[in-house]
Amino acid sequence: MAFGGRYVILLMALFSIYCGLIYNEFFSVPFHIFGKSAYACRENSCSDAYTAGLVKVRDPYPFGVDPSWRGSRSELPFLNSLKMKMSILMGVSQMNLGILLSYFDAKFHKNALDIRYQFIPQLIFLNSLFGYLSLLILIKWCTGSKADLYHVMIYMFLDPAGDLGENQLFWGQKELQILLLLLALVAVPWMLFPKPFILKKLHKERFQGHSYRFLGTSEMDPDSEPDSARSRHDDFNFGEVFVHQMIHSIEFVLGAVSNTASYLRLWALSLAHSELSTVFYEKLLLFAWGYDSLIFKLVGLIVFAFATAFILLGMESLSAFLHALRLHWVEFMNKFYHGDGYKFKPFSFATLADDEE
Repeated sequence: MAFGGRYVILLMALFSIYCGLIYNEFFSVPFHIFGKSAYACRENSCSDAYTAGLVKVRDPYPFGVDPSWRGSRSELPFLNSLKMKMSILMGVSQMNLGILLSYFDAKFHKNALDIRYQFIPQLIFLNSLFGYLSLLILIKWCTGSKADLYHVMIYMFLDPAGDLGENQLFWGQKELQILLLLLALVAVPWMLFPKPFILKKLHKERFQGHSYRFLGTSEMDPDSEPDSARSRHDDFNFGEVFVHQMIHSIEFVLGAVSNTASYLRLWALSLAHSELSTVFYEKLLLFAWGYDSLIFKLVGLIVFAFATAFILLGMESLSAFLHALRLHWVEFMNKFYHGDGYKFKPFSFATLADDEE
């Protein structure tokens, strides 16, 4: 099983290295890999450089999180805010990718109705709300604004015409929010109503004048003819089609909120992993290293190594894999995958060569 998933394991290893470089730490130990920290002591006599007296003395750290945040008083508030916003950005990006894949699926099956009345309103609805939230996050990062994004998003619904005050990040923000809110409200009936009625109209036009009478022979029974016009005409059930479309629309609208919130599990897992590694490093390794006894140091090192291997590298890796799999299957694939009974055949050069032969 491990051999079958070797590429997944390789990608997980590469991505963990990438995340380590983003947070500039290795087993919870901060590393100044990309140069000096942007912060230094206010005075030369400053002894505790991690908890007090730090001021910004140079340009921001060139790549990733500044290592000086590790161990500071504001470490958790800063990293929690950063990881939460990164999770939302990754989630909105992946859900947009899923909606784009639904476009290519509809285009492949030559289904113009799905493009006009599902793909376009879904794209508008998601980006009017959570795409706009992602834009606010990027603007806040770039400008260093102190705006409260919770307040902005909540009062975008409760009081769209109200004054933003200190939460205004750019000119024309209030007017843009009203426009986006109207677009989101229009997108819901756009998803719900046109498609069932158009399908009903197309069905009537297709079978208009096709309901003919059969000859009264004992050999032919109209109810037993699978290809007869009457049986095909009776197959279309408008109520069933409308209910199915309503369920699909409600599921997407509610899912846009719950799916975005579900990506916050990335933040929670990162926080849990970081705190576990910090506990093992400080409470096991450094605690044992504080004794003069070689035996204490050796026991502490062994316990730290086993805890790291089995809990951080084993259990936490499986946990991260499980949650990533869940995000792909539920939050990402429900945008384009329907599970209608067609066997999925992944692309393979070997099968392509067999087909040509």
